[in-house]
This record gives sequence, structure tokens and C-alpha cells, in this order.
Amino acid sequence: MRTGKLAATITAGVTAALIALAAAGCSDGGTPRGSGSGGRTPSAAPTPTWDPVQGPPRTVPAVQKFSAAEGRGWRPTKQARVVVPAGEKSPVADEAKRFAQELGGLRTVWGKQTVRPGDVELKLSPGDGAGRADNAPVYDTADEAYTLTARGTRLTLTAPTDAGIFNGTRTVLQSVRTSGGVPEGTVEDRPDRAQRGFMLDIARKHFDAGWIEDRIRDLAGLKLNQLQLHFSDDQAFRIESEKHPEIVSADHLTKDQVRHLVEVARGLHVTVIPEIDSPGHLGAVLRAHPDLQLRTAAGRAERGAMDISQPGAAAIVDDLLREFAPLFPGKHWHLGGDEYRALADRSPAETYPQLARAAREKYGDGGTIEDLATGWLNDRDKTVRAAGARHVEAWNDGYFPDTDVEPDPGRTVAYWTGKEIGAREPGAYLRENRKVINLNDEYLYYVLGEPNNMPYPTGERIYRQWTPGVLRGTEPVPESSSGPDRVLGARFAVWCDLADEQTPQQVADGIRMPLRALAQKVWDRREPALSWQDFKKLANQV
Repeated sequence: MRTGKLAATITAGVTAALIALAAAGCSDGGTPRGSGSGGRTPSAAPTPTWDPVQGPPRTVPAVQKFSAAEGRGWRPTKQARVVVPAGEKSPVADEAKRFAQELGGLRTVWGKQTVRPGDVELKLSPGDGAGRADNAPVYDTADEAYTLTARGTRLTLTAPTDAGIFNGTRTVLQSVRTSGGVPEGTVEDRPDRAQRGFMLDIARKHFDAGWIEDRIRDLAGLKLNQLQLHFSDDQAFRIESEKHPEIVSADHLTKDQVRHLVEVARGLHVTVIPEIDSPGHLGAVLRAHPDLQLRTAAGRAERGAMDISQPGAAAIVDDLLREFAPLFPGKHWHLGGDEYRALADRSPAETYPQLARAAREKYGDGGTIEDLATGWLNDRDKTVRAAGARHVEAWNDGYFPDTDVEPDPGRTVAYWTGKEIGAREPGAYLRENRKVINLNDEYLYYVLGEPNNMPYPTGERIYRQWTPGVLRGTEPVPESSSGPDRVLGARFAVWCDLADEQTPQQVADGIRMPLRALAQKVWDRREPALSWQDFKKLANQV
């Protein structure tokens, strides 16, 4: 398994903190450290001495609330232990083992133990987490909450789920990195938005599995919890397919590589969201199946667009959705639905008479191509839900006003732009009581080559100007309709329209600060306490 740059940075920071403590003459007596739980341990140990940790905790994102107290706080020492009352078979076990390793290879002890000076105790809240599968996805901010208390040289981390425990350990590691430890007092923290993440276009540009894994580890360190993979488009289809090998591009991820990435992400509480975009952006599929390509009345083939009047169109897309469902067990799917060429035409019924005819045959004399496209997404929605999906979404230009066929009411709107023909304001979706996820192309779109007057977004602009309620352009929707129950969160998106304009390393460097700014703004809705320059300095330390 790859260590990742973030883990290496954290380890270096912890090592530096331990060296500093040793140089200061810290008393850290007790039992020598080792791996595993080991047998009995002494009930008492010398109380460590160190200079007080200066607070509040300095982290990205910043903690929601810190109540300071008098005391020295907590610092990692070589004799500290990670104590897990729930035991080695609990959902917290993998969090404890990882955390102990990240703190320099501390000893982990299980079950009812005396918490000694210098120890860290990880506890699930009483009654919480019962029956939850290990590393299960969470979709409620309460499940990601945690409380962290430094008192009397001991550190106690309590949360309702292992996801909350994980978030708390990220806070500890960042605080150790920036301040040498955790200041005396109590942190009470939880995210403002449930969905916080990153969307990566691997269809137009191939990114290898190692690069993607490094991004997953970076997301997790920032308490971002989603990675959307857009792996099918006009340029390529980037994941191995046994059912339709004819559509797969030469450079692609194997299913074993994807399984590994999904498992790494799951262990770090990041949900991987697959996207097979349809009925547009299917060029890679259509190159192998040209008979399914949409054509105008004059016979012109429309790039990437599938002719949804043909029964074979639904059959092949459903084949792919069913094939890939087991590969992505996070129960979250993105259906695409954007930029369907037929509905970018000002006279679609005249230009594509076969679609107009199919709409009337299916929905009666008043049926429109918009009805047909809405029904297409509804049918794909049913396919992925039958395969186990619980959270389904599509781009905002896959929803049409005034159709007789209503989009599935449970499908989330991924709002990205208001620039397309017939664009609706975000408020229109919110008035329909739809849930919305923010991918505003004004702030959150990193498009390689900067085509169509789309400059690379900066962390500073996101930090200073953007909020989850700014869904389109630069103006927010009213606060009354942009709360966490309506606007579920946001993702920063990398699109590879001009794939060769940047190397993978340049992409990684370019998105580093925007991701950190996003992490801050989706975790805490309040105006950031730090100036941009101070935030940038801190972000370069954690």
C-alpha cells in the first residue's frame, strides 16, 4: 500500500515533535512500546512534563469550537499508548492502529485499561455505532462529529461512529504538526455539509492508480469525504469491462486497481462515486457501436450523443451500470445527463424527428424530446437503484422545465452551470424541494487548458468569495433555501478538456490550495477567522 505524501508529511511532523520533547527533557517513563495489545500494563506511570501547548488548535479545516482550559495540553511521547475500550474487533480498531502508527509507532491496547498520563483514548459514544459496519459511508453530519479533550496530559477522543473518530485523529495529527500537540481544553467539531469532495475526469486524461490514491489520501487528511470518478466520455472509457471489452481504451484502470482504490478510500472514509454519463458524452461507446449514434434528419452524426429512440441504446448502458455496480459499494451513483446534443438544438423535433416520434409513441401526442430524455434518466435511475444505489444524482442540465414526465423526486441535482440553453436558476430546483450539490463552474471547475474563458480557479477566490450557497455565478441563493438540508455540499472538479496542457504533477500542484480552501468552506459556514495569507501559510504546514 502506498504511504502517500500526506502521511509522510504527518510522520515527519510527529517525529520532529518527539525529538523536540526528548531534547526538552520530557519525563516519559512507563512500559517500552511495542506492537499489538501486549499483556498486562502498569496501572500508573510518571506524569509527562512539557511546555504548555499553545492554542487554539491550528488545523485545515479549522475546528468549529474550542473551549480552552488551564493546563499543559497533550503532546505525543514515545511511551504514550492508544487505548481502545471497545476492543480489537470494534469498528474503531483500524482507526486506532493507523493513528498509533502515524504518531510514530505507539503501542495500542484494547479493552478496559487504565488510561495513563500521556495516553490517547478513542471511545465510541455510549449506544452509538452499534450494528454499524466497519467504515460504512455516512451521509449525516452528526455521524461525523467528534469531541476531543486534552486534560491532565491525557487525550480523549469520543465520537458516535468510526468516521467521527477518524476526523478527530486528523485534527490531532494536524495540531501536532503545527503546534507540537493539542492544547488543554475541549474541541467540539462537526462538518457543516455532509458531502465534501473532489470530482476527477479520468476519461479525457489517464491518471494512474498511484496518482489517484495520493489524491484520496490528501482528501481524507482534509476531512473531504467523496471522490467522483468520471470515467466514460467521448475520448475514452477508462475502466476494464468484461461485458463490453470493445469500448475500453488502451490506457485504463483494471478492476483490481479500482477495487484497491475503493478499499483505500473506504478505510479513509472517502466514498468513491462512479459516473457513466448518458445519453451524451458516450463517444467511446459509440465508436464500437456506431449504429446507436444520434443522427440528424440530414444524416449528420452527432458526436458523443446516443440515439435514445433505439432499444439497443438502453440495453448497453444498463449493461454497463449493472456491471460496475458491485465495483463501487458506496451506494452513490452519478448518471450524468448533461449536454445532450439533441436538446442543445433550437428546433429539436425538426432536427431529430426519430426522437420526437419516439416521445409521442411512449408518452402520447403531447410527448416531447425533453420527456424522452427525462424518461431515459429515470430508467437509468431505476437500474442503479435496483443494483443497490441509494443516492443518485445527475447534472442540472439533465432536468427540464414543464415536462409531463417528472424527474425522479429522489434524484439530487449536481449544479454546475447556468450557461447552457434554457438554463434554470438554482432556485428553481430548490423550490421543487430538490437536494442540490454545488459544482459551480465559476469557482470549482479546473479545466485543463482554460478553454472557453475558464481560468484556473484559485484557493484565494474560493476562500474569500465562495460559499456552498453560491451555486451559479457569484451570487448566493437566499440563506433560507441554502442550508445543509437543501445544499448538501460541494465538490471541486478537474476536467481534462485539453488533456496535454498539464502533467499529472502540475494538476496535483494546481488543485492543492483550492482543495484546502474548499475544505474550510464546506466544514464551517462562518466567515473564516484567518486572513487568506495566514490560511495559506497554515495550509502549507499541515
